[in-house]
Amino acid sequence: MALFTWLSLFLLSTVLPNRAFGQAEYPAPTRPGTLPGTATATANNPVFTVPRSADYGLNLIPNLLDPEAVDPQDVCPGYKASNVLETVNGFTADLHLAGPACNVYGNDIEDLTLFVRHQADDRLHIQIQPRYIGQENETWFLLPEALVSRPVDGRGLYAADSKLDVSWTSEPSFAFTIKRKDTGDILFTTEGRALVFEDQFIEFGSSLPENYNLYGLGEVIHGLRLGNYLNRTVFADDVGDAVDSNIYGSHPIYLDTRYFTKGESGKLTYVADADDKKKEYLSYTHGVYLRNAHAHEVLLRPSGITWRVLGGTLDLYIYSGPTAEDVTKAYQKSAIGLPAMQQYWTLGYHQCRWGYNNWTELQTVIDEFANFEIPLETIWTDIDYMNQYRDFENDPKRFSYEEGVEFLSKLHANGQHYVPIVDSAIYAPNPENEFDAYPPFDRGVDANAFVLNPDGSIYYGAVWPGYTAFPDWVGAVLNGTGAINWWIDEFIRYSKLVAFDGIWIDMSEVASFCVGSCGTGNLTLNPVHPPFELPGELGNLVLEYPEGFELTNETEALVAASRLREQKETHPTVVRPDRPITSTTPTPGARNINWPPYTIHGFYGDMAEHALSPNGTHHGGTVEYDFHNLFGHQILSATYQALLRVFEGKRPFIIGRSTFAGSGKWAGHWGGDNQSTWRSMVFSISQALSFSIFGIPMFGVDTCGFSGNSNMELCARWMELSAFFPFYRNHNTLGADPQEPYRWEAVMVATKKAMNIRYTLLPYMYTLFARANSNGDTVMRALAWEFPNEPWLANADLQFMLGQAVMVTPCLNQGASTVNGVFPGVGSGTVWYDWYNQTAVKGVERGQNVTISAPLTHIPVYLRGGNIIPTQEPGMTTAESRKNPWGLIVALDLSGNAEGQLYLDDGESLVPAAKTWVKFFAGSSSLNVAPEGNYLDRNPLGTVSIMGVATAPSKVVLEGKELDSSSWTYSDESQLLILKDLKEHFPEGAWTSHWELTWA
Repeated sequence: MALFTWLSLFLLSTVLPNRAFGQAEYPAPTRPGTLPGTATATANNPVFTVPRSADYGLNLIPNLLDPEAVDPQDVCPGYKASNVLETVNGFTADLHLAGPACNVYGNDIEDLTLFVRHQADDRLHIQIQPRYIGQENETWFLLPEALVSRPVDGRGLYAADSKLDVSWTSEPSFAFTIKRKDTGDILFTTEGRALVFEDQFIEFGSSLPENYNLYGLGEVIHGLRLGNYLNRTVFADDVGDAVDSNIYGSHPIYLDTRYFTKGESGKLTYVADADDKKKEYLSYTHGVYLRNAHAHEVLLRPSGITWRVLGGTLDLYIYSGPTAEDVTKAYQKSAIGLPAMQQYWTLGYHQCRWGYNNWTELQTVIDEFANFEIPLETIWTDIDYMNQYRDFENDPKRFSYEEGVEFLSKLHANGQHYVPIVDSAIYAPNPENEFDAYPPFDRGVDANAFVLNPDGSIYYGAVWPGYTAFPDWVGAVLNGTGAINWWIDEFIRYSKLVAFDGIWIDMSEVASFCVGSCGTGNLTLNPVHPPFELPGELGNLVLEYPEGFELTNETEALVAASRLREQKETHPTVVRPDRPITSTTPTPGARNINWPPYTIHGFYGDMAEHALSPNGTHHGGTVEYDFHNLFGHQILSATYQALLRVFEGKRPFIIGRSTFAGSGKWAGHWGGDNQSTWRSMVFSISQALSFSIFGIPMFGVDTCGFSGNSNMELCARWMELSAFFPFYRNHNTLGADPQEPYRWEAVMVATKKAMNIRYTLLPYMYTLFARANSNGDTVMRALAWEFPNEPWLANADLQFMLGQAVMVTPCLNQGASTVNGVFPGVGSGTVWYDWYNQTAVKGVERGQNVTISAPLTHIPVYLRGGNIIPTQEPGMTTAESRKNPWGLIVALDLSGNAEGQLYLDDGESLVPAAKTWVKFFAGSSSLNVAPEGNYLDRNPLGTVSIMGVATAPSKVVLEGKELDSSSWTYSDESQLLILKDLKEHFPEGAWTSHWELTWA
């Protein structure tokens, strides 16, 4: 690219995008910079830097913070119901404004229609929408089923058969109330609140009982229990893991758990502070799902919940439960779809970082894992591998296709895998530079694949490679344009050059580094530098370390602190110039989509800031305002379709950043740009458990932290913790210290111990995913879900369950060598066994917080009595593990019983040709194994451990043949029976036929 003179830059400022395409006026551009991370950028080859001000929207004051904001409940009349018509499964009614229109945050809709349907015995649907909807405004209100599926009415269901009862009133205005029939408990009621329904604003809500327990409403970095004074903004943004802010995903569902005592007459009494461990409690959980993709806020207050939505309809689904498990299963089966079944290898360990510079460096990392004998399943590359950050093109020097073929052939031959990142915006080549040709863009233009400006020209934002276009998924689905087919074709083309095994989708909120179509008229500047320094660049050196670093690394901490102070002095933080605070107002008779009359409390304020603007226009004329939260959802759908073509017959493996209700049927999710802090590690558990509610079990976070530098202690604890998350990946930022687990001896020791448990449990984890995919079971579970009648677990989010059998109690405090944990269920007969010594935990009282030893390289893990857990000897890869002998861990309950399951298939087929379910039953001093299916596994059984055997057996019999005493041992002290060296008894494989083991 030619050098620019300051005169050129001055002239350029006259052609920067105007307000027709965005919401900001920009000052003259900043000085030229250099484009980092490319093969061509050098200090002598400067490129234009997008001005920071290009990403400044209007300085809008959120209504929640505006002391002059009008409360709709003070001025809006609500509605009156008429023409009520009873139906077989509910009723319909007309709603009409009960007084003069308030038009407070939009234009009131005078006439509405109410639909109430009992869709299943445990599901009620309430929909309120404008009575008159035309083609010109349909997408303002109705969310197309082609984009987001919806539950359908059950056949032959009568309202009388429902577990829920619904009533309504028109005094003083229309309101509805939903009760649980068998208890009379009010689950949701709008009484005392006026319904507000405008073209850009809907408000409704429900009172809730004192000290209520709500979970969900994601994506948010917060404790699992949301608390009773919280503002939740649901708007997809490229924010990083900011606490209590809107971040990447949009999941408008919550669980509501309530605790009761039961009187002698059977009457239930709600208990707001159910903390008396001597009492017996009953819990009931219901779920509420708002099928609405518009930006919205949820206000949690001591008195109840309020929804404020910037469009769409009131499309509400109530799930009766009565357990959290019942709700999540029903939600997945009816509304969003069951989670994608993962390939077996995806449960192995993944290593990534932003900053792996070439194939040789990747190979060095892989070799180091092997040298230190740490299992490694998959190596990932961030945007470093790309040719100037462009999708579907490798850097020709550092990641050449020729060298890549050799690298990937060796990797695959070793049973390992490779996953590259793909961003959500497509580079627009410089039309005046013939050497800047970019065929994927040209093919996209030919396919009408990109989002438009209101005037029909292509909308150009700015992302990593420079000025970029955005694929138009909405236009493809609703108007038949070519974005999806083009996307599929690009993946097919790229797969012939690079033999990847899965795809990582990023920046899919969708993010843009400027407001509006800032690239319009400016493509001759491409490629351009983002409007900020990248990590590691001068002025943005990565110098932050975790809390407590100064206590363990005093010298290093002092040096880092000094350099950080120096950096702040020489490169002070850019402060936005003072701008007038702006309040938005309704536009009579029309929608203001750029600045809606109600301003949500989003991280950036202006909805166009750092994102595709609301007036981005889809083919067919619809606008981004109505579909913004769905971009990440739809790119996952398109990528899933692409990988089905690339890997015919195999399950696609996709990890995506922005998600919506239902994304789990295509992809998993990682927690985004977290920090290398103890706080981020703590919040990762709540985030993971929330995604269990959202139907996305394949969840993990950037282990050891993404932003900032990790250190030995934090990384050791985090590598232990993440070993029990479904998706297990270490990833950190450009310019930070490397944090592969072999970098510190203690981290390596901790990692190996935790990985040994994880890889031993892979058959159990894979079975959990099979049950999730077939039945909606959760994989990671909150203690409160597994032990629903123990209200002291309502806030428990520092421990968790992996399935129903494994409990993890990580140490999450800097400098600690012990951790406090509870053992749920001990007051009602549950027995827990320590994973390491396989001995029952003794002397623990109901709800007691117990101090547990947790030295640095140890993570406490416990097995729940009553469960049988299939295991396999761990290998260095999952492929190696799958060839090893099987094992069984039998954790007997106090009655001497246990049961479990194992799922077997080829580990990769979308529709397996053969599969087997193995059922395990233990009781009366016997273990019975019953396989059913046609998948043949020839691996023998190696060991069986039976915990809780009360008396020493005199003999052990396998299929009628007494085993030699040298093949089993028993400990009176630990009540543990161990059988070993069983391979010779299973020459055809452990699960090829029924068999029985007895001890007496």
